[in-house]
Amino acid sequence: MRIAFMGTPEFAVPALNALAAAGHDIAAVYSQPPRRAGRGKKMTPSPVHARAEELGIEVRTPFSLKDAQEQAAFAALNLDVAVVAAYGLILPQAVLDAPKHGCINIHGSLLPRWRGAAPVQRAILAGDNETGICIMQMEAGLDTGPVLLTGRTEIARKNSAELTAELADMGADLMVQVLNNLPAYPAVDQNEDGVTYAAKIDKAETRIDFARDAQAVERQIRAFFPAAWFEYAGERYRILKAEIAAEQKGVSGCILDTHLTIACASGAIRPVSIQRAGKPAMALGDFLRGNQIAAGTQL
Repeated sequence: MRIAFMGTPEFAVPALNALAAAGHDIAAVYSQPPRRAGRGKKMTPSPVHARAEELGIEVRTPFSLKDAQEQAAFAALNLDVAVVAAYGLILPQAVLDAPKHGCINIHGSLLPRWRGAAPVQRAILAGDNETGICIMQMEAGLDTGPVLLTGRTEIARKNSAELTAELADMGADLMVQVLNNLPAYPAVDQNEDGVTYAAKIDKAETRIDFARDAQAVERQIRAFFPAAWFEYAGERYRILKAEIAAEQKGVSGCILDTHLTIACASGAIRPVSIQRAGKPAMALGDFLRGNQIAAGTQL
């Protein structure tokens, strides 16, 4: 099939690779424009942009698709379908309608649960038992289109990075399956009774809230990996992995012992891996040999 691929982050790269390997004619790749990144603040292409260049595919990076010229250039590709995976730009109706089979999206949740920008993190935070991928026909609404194919996986104790990587591979496989049999897949409308929305992550949410119960705090650490943090003596410390400690009581945010057990509203958590600002990540035992935070300290 003649395809345009539209994606930006690492999540979308496996799908691009899979479509190329399956022999589809990828006429162009659309990705968000390069952004300044790193210590030197150099203009850096997105992961999808970089991979498309390695594959020798034309890359287009418009700031918007609302412009009539951009829409005409998209329509001129004469596409069978556009494949979308975490592109990050709104697709106007003219773009949605241009390909013969429309635009098909790889969405990282079990729709209609967790429509929106951050489905993986919201599923972990909510304590969902499972999540998955929906291959869906796009329409004007936010992740409202009918679903063509679904894959499922248990969340278990996975953090957001682990779960995102798993879903990216799953989405790539399912998308190839759909495109290889596209006319044969019936589109199933979503049940509006189960709708929830996955709001974009606010940086303030990554500060660990020890006023929650221990289970919620542990989920917060997994959801915002590797960015969940607390502050001590004016420095930030990231907890990369934590376990729920044996039942202990104390004021929320208080260090309970020499093993950095931290009291929550109910129960307590203990870091397994921790990172001091500007330092490498360390296992708890290694960290404590050079970084003692005294029992009784209030975070």
